[in-house]
Amino acid sequence: MSGLDRHDLIAGGLRASVLAQGAELCSLKEAGAEYLWHAGPAWPRHAPHLFPIVGRLTGDQLRVGAETFPMKQHGFARDRRFTWADQSASACRLTLTDDAATRLIFPYAFRLDVAYALSDDGLDVTYHVHNPGDTKLAFSLGAHPAFAWPLPGAEGLAGHRLEFAQPEPAPVRRLRNGLLQPEVFATPIQGRDLPLDPALFDADAMILDQVRSDRVRYLNPAGRGLDISWHGFHQLGLWSRPGGAFLCIEPWAGMASPEGFDGDFADKPGIMHLPPGGQRAFGWQVRVI
Repeated sequence: MSGLDRHDLIAGGLRASVLAQGAELCSLKEAGAEYLWHAGPAWPRHAPHLFPIVGRLTGDQLRVGAETFPMKQHGFARDRRFTWADQSASACRLTLTDDAATRLIFPYAFRLDVAYALSDDGLDVTYHVHNPGDTKLAFSLGAHPAFAWPLPGAEGLAGHRLEFAQPEPAPVRRLRNGLLQPEVFATPIQGRDLPLDPALFDADAMILDQVRSDRVRYLNPAGRGLDISWHGFHQLGLWSRPGGAFLCIEPWAGMASPEGFDGDFADKPGIMHLPPGGQRAFGWQVRVI
């Protein structure tokens, strides 16, 4: 189905659906089995895009010079309606640009393009961030897809695991009241493997700020599931509500403000900068395996 609100993609045995609201992926099916979280009461989203921030800012305030602007967690893109730029049977592209409303809370010119391309074996999601203005653009960007837990073919939460492309020995980071704690914590990843347990997320998201891998497999007890890869992103967030029901595997370029940081947005750790006329590409891919 194509329309003003939603566009459905078809390729081989795969089906995907994208909403104009937030440019959000809302379904990913293979042979009728749904791999994406259904935005139930535990968390009312599917796969939002995080822009122009990832996580929270101190006091939910964005500081630019002497001015402050209100900015809620993960930014505003996920709650804005994007414009359809292209639509076909297996692909689409949506665009969000600055306007009078965004400039009240984010005093930068920008264009964010989100493109989806479905093939016989998976889905590619590509971002292009453009700076059409005449001053440097400061921003962060993150993907936040929530996948079904349990995965299709599994009876319950037990026995699921993540298999990273490389060993991940670095300590992990945690949040406190939405801000990045200064402490680091021993990783629960055992070499390349992370056995999944809802208790991992009792302390909110687990953040790999020194992630080596650019690919991870999310597997059910039978070894079937999803292969997820990314490019252009520097960190990885893992999150679920206590008790499970979904698993978010989140490539990020940027993180929440560290506790105690209250400086200029352009100086926040993890912020990226684009010169006037510049652009930058990011992407993630998911394959059913």
